[in-house]
Amino acid sequence: MTSYPTNSARPTASEEDLKKDLLKQIRGHEVAIAELNSLSSSRAVYQRNGNIFFRKNIKTATEFEQKQLDLTKAQLQKLNAT
Repeated sequence: MTSYPTNSARPTASEEDLKKDLLKQIRGHEVAIAELNSLSSSRAVYQRNGNIFFRKNIKTATEFEQKQLDLTKAQLQKLNAT
């Protein structure tokens, strides 16, 4: 009888999909921050909250995107640790 190693250390397909999705979200937040930083400070931007867009200043929108980026990176790090 041949014994095969278990694949418990190998991530499942759903974990891989989740990691890919988190990486896409990270890239999206990084792009949004870069675009916000390239705008002049007098410009107003619109930030989506649910199905409604609210007018915000650039500083507030950048802070929101940075928080989202940090949260997404933390989720990916937690997923990589398991």
